[in-house]
Amino acid sequence: SRRIEAEPERDRLQRVLDELRPPGVGFIVRTAAEGQETLALETDMRFLLALWNDLMKRKASAQAPAVLYQDLDVVLRALRDVCADRIDRVVVDSEAELHRIEAFVRQTIPGLTHRIQLYDGKDPIFDAYSVEGELHRALGRRIWLRSGGYIIIEETEALTSIDVNTGRFTGHRNLEETIVKTNLEAVREIVYQLRLRNIGGLIVIDFIDMEREENRERVHRSLQEALRSDRAKSNVLKISELGLVEMTRKRTQESLRARLTEPCFYCEGRGYLLSRQTV
Repeated sequence: SRRIEAEPERDRLQRVLDELRPPGVGFIVRTAAEGQETLALETDMRFLLALWNDLMKRKASAQAPAVLYQDLDVVLRALRDVCADRIDRVVVDSEAELHRIEAFVRQTIPGLTHRIQLYDGKDPIFDAYSVEGELHRALGRRIWLRSGGYIIIEETEALTSIDVNTGRFTGHRNLEETIVKTNLEAVREIVYQLRLRNIGGLIVIDFIDMEREENRERVHRSLQEALRSDRAKSNVLKISELGLVEMTRKRTQESLRARLTEPCFYCEGRGYLLSRQTV
């Protein structure tokens, strides 16, 4: 892709693909491949080769008109796009789906085969793994931290703002220690929420103001380290004296909120109604 502009990265991707690809086979490297490790590229390549070989087999035996290929449904697409070595297990509550998934991963992601499990618990699978609660939390404005502090996430057209507050957490020794501890805890939750909500574009984080420069640097370093596990590319600027961090995160698709919600027809998405007194 011409959108991968950095020459060293283009050279690296070219070199990796030349080493991995079978003779006589070509691949197009999309922008999503930028910064990806060799294992991720190899997994994707293996999937595409298996897909192509299957298509060729169907072509040889099919009689027109016939469908040779159609896009994957949501279950198999999730396996293809999300599952890798970092996934401990995949749990499914349908035996028919289990067999279909096993056939798919044997062909495309062999390393995942032994991690597919059938759920046979008494409670519905969403209740057993608190999926509904986590989904509700992922769409909420306020996320509480274990210490008693909290963060507020506001998505707007131009940017996403994240505000960190101490809340109920007062600490045990002094105010600066309380602030640093809350900010460090907030870092882990913020990075988790960015991935969970798939928030991209410009992001401004308002950490609680810290007096000492080494503490600001410590929080900034922690944020950079936490973002290393994120598949989406990001760029983080230094913490300002006001405690603000400006960062960008590559937007790959719509955020979770945009995909799962729609604006209120009455307030048109502003989240405000006329007060009783005004009415």
